[in-house]
Amino acid sequence: MDRDRDDPAPKRRRVDSGDGDSRSRDREREREPRAGSSRDDPDRDRERDRSRSDRSERPERPSGGSGGGRGGGRRRPPLENQLKTRPASVEVSKKGKSGTPIKLKSNHFSLSAFRQWILFKHHVEFDPVEDRTGVKKGLLKIHRDKFVGYLFDGSTLYTINPACSEDEPMHLQSESVAGQGTFNITIKYVGTCEPGDFQYLQVFSLILRECLAYLNLVQLKRNYYDPQARVEVPEFRLQLWPGYVTAIGRYESGILLQAEISYKVLRQDTAYDLFYEASRGRDFRTAYSAAITGQIVMTSYNNKTYRVDEVNYSATPKSTFPVKNKDGSTTDTSYLDYYVKRYGCRIRDHNQPLLITRSNARARRSGAAELVYLIPELCIMTGLTDEMRSNYQLMRALAQHTSVNPGERKNRLMGFNRRLNDIGEVRERLQNWGLTLARDLVDIPSRILPTEKIIVADRNQYEVGPEADWTRNLRNAKMINTAELRNWVLIYPNRSEREARSLSDMLTRVAQGMRWNIPQPSRYPLPDDRNGTYTSYLDRALNERNPQLVVCVVPNNKSDRYSAIKKKCIIDKPTPSQIVVFKSITARGAMSICTKIAIQLNAKIGGAPWSVSIPVSDLMVIGFDVCHDPSNRNKSYGGMVATLDNTYSHYYSCITHHAAGDELSDNFGFNVLKAVDKYERRNGKIPKLIVIFRDGVGEGNLKYVREHEVQNILDNLKAVYARQREPKDQKLRLAFVVVSKKLNTRLFAGERNPVPGTIVDDVITDPLKYDFYLVSQTVRQGTVTPTYYNVLEDTTGLAPDHIQRLAYKFTHLYFNWSGTVRVPAPCQYAKKLAFLTANSVGVAHTNLDQLLYFL
Repeated sequence: MDRDRDDPAPKRRRVDSGDGDSRSRDREREREPRAGSSRDDPDRDRERDRSRSDRSERPERPSGGSGGGRGGGRRRPPLENQLKTRPASVEVSKKGKSGTPIKLKSNHFSLSAFRQWILFKHHVEFDPVEDRTGVKKGLLKIHRDKFVGYLFDGSTLYTINPACSEDEPMHLQSESVAGQGTFNITIKYVGTCEPGDFQYLQVFSLILRECLAYLNLVQLKRNYYDPQARVEVPEFRLQLWPGYVTAIGRYESGILLQAEISYKVLRQDTAYDLFYEASRGRDFRTAYSAAITGQIVMTSYNNKTYRVDEVNYSATPKSTFPVKNKDGSTTDTSYLDYYVKRYGCRIRDHNQPLLITRSNARARRSGAAELVYLIPELCIMTGLTDEMRSNYQLMRALAQHTSVNPGERKNRLMGFNRRLNDIGEVRERLQNWGLTLARDLVDIPSRILPTEKIIVADRNQYEVGPEADWTRNLRNAKMINTAELRNWVLIYPNRSEREARSLSDMLTRVAQGMRWNIPQPSRYPLPDDRNGTYTSYLDRALNERNPQLVVCVVPNNKSDRYSAIKKKCIIDKPTPSQIVVFKSITARGAMSICTKIAIQLNAKIGGAPWSVSIPVSDLMVIGFDVCHDPSNRNKSYGGMVATLDNTYSHYYSCITHHAAGDELSDNFGFNVLKAVDKYERRNGKIPKLIVIFRDGVGEGNLKYVREHEVQNILDNLKAVYARQREPKDQKLRLAFVVVSKKLNTRLFAGERNPVPGTIVDDVITDPLKYDFYLVSQTVRQGTVTPTYYNVLEDTTGLAPDHIQRLAYKFTHLYFNWSGTVRVPAPCQYAKKLAFLTANSVGVAHTNLDQLLYFL
């Protein structure tokens, strides 16, 4: 298929690659050995300068934490930090009404009896003072018979009955098993914790984790996996550990437990194997450090996972470190001896370097060392490399195990529920807290929105069908807007002369079926397929012909050649371009591929293949997304794409640079202002309504987005709307909607996936938010993941029905795919723009800002 085609078709379920955030370490990491200070690199312990310029006048940005990053699913922050976005206009009901009612189930189980729950909080002090959370928990656990149900996080004790009165603290004594003497424990009553308090859900989550411990699962990061049920993929030397992602949250219907199937990919190669491969090269230290830094590894002796931060070549397994004895003294021990005595592991290579991972503050509070030293030989690699992800056979083999259909997924979730409910210790634990876990998935009243009609030229229209795919209808339908193509260039290696002519002939033929004229191109055969040859002939063709469009035939998908061509056509000589891989021309379905290429070419030079009916006039819809530069994670680009007409076929795009890898934008308001200016120049008036679909925001950043990005947009637009005379008193009407794709929520329509157009706006939505779920695509393999919409700002006056239907309509308008996509088209365009900029070209020439050159 051609390189430029971004295929948003339903993809196989993404395997958990193990690429975790360095901030989310194991909750209680087992203490690992440290090297002696004499062997430490003096620069290692320096804190990196994380300050950012020009921050004094801006709101403080979130520093990370739960839900703060992108791609980790929709993890809920503490209730006190949750942002209430439900406006007064939908205070009574945020539910829509249109569509056909349907009953669904989701991957949630209800927890009952929480309404009668009142927790009693107590502060716990230790004398002598003890900082290690694990030790404090062990000292208090000795007296667990004094509490019917309790949870202790190291400083606060939660119970279902008061442990003492407000005036009379409880005094306890515990003997340390490590020979540290007697500890005096004082428990003081603090108060109550009731539904609505932020600690409330935290206690539920802690109880759940205690229950999961009885299932004999292995905890890796925040999730639990079953190594006994592992699946071997021997042809690629991989293992899959099945497991569960769980979370407890407050929803419309109350407290629910969300459970989802997850997989951890483990490789049979170790960090030492990487070292051995790198050591055969000339500059092996640089090569190995680049290969291992940032990788997630699992230690074979205790199944803990760590992120590798650096490599210490001055330390080896022969190095010594101090080990604390029971009597309080310390003894220097080598890594070789430590691992034999502690784990029975004999290290073969005594000269391999050591890996270093930095513990986060939470792990250090639990007693972990600041720097944890790991032996490469004992570290199993996890996750998939980019090379593995590009291996179709490998990904197909994994998908056979990880792509679970709805019926099977439901069965596995019900099996997980039975395991919890049938274990006596779990039932007893829940009963002590007055809780009951429902034995069935929750029921959700839902709706299926009316099917859309695709509009083409001459007011012809046709139904998209139950699968929301209209590919067949395009072959003989005139596109709604065809741009006149007078002059275009075809560049190809001279050994592919026959294939290149076949491509131009097929493009001409398929375009005729869509009532569009593609003339014969000016041909430029190349003597070879080197990058420099392509760029030099591109220079020549662009200067000689000044074409509207350039098409390059390439032998393969080499990224450096792709980038070289795109840079020439986007920055140096701004011209829409298309890159077609040789195998696309010779494939069995070449005519079908050429049909899609022709649609792309028309869209890239200003045309549009289709539209849908949107009964709102003077509406501008904007999409925004962020992509990180893969060669420099501290550099990101934010892409914004906005509609410019009432047929939603013409767009304005711009790109901005984000420093330090930010997902958040400081220039959003200014870019929206530029889009409104372009709209006014084209239509002679400003838009009456603006709807912004913003992708790429983690839950922890919502408050910043609302207070900074949304406010910045409003501030920039107020002056524009204030100066309008016609119509009189025109006010700014704007909706800002955050779109999230990476969720753990799943929906089931019996044993099948819900059909496109399915809306969920009750039961599993957030009572503090104006939100809903939308299924917009057909998924033929695996279980569909809905898209989550959270309306942060809404002054449009549109009913919930209209917002929901508008989102669904715009999933039909991505011109690179003759079917619906997961997000509204402007969002998908913004993603494509940001990805191209970050991965290939940098910021484009402004001459292209009203063309879909990035399609």
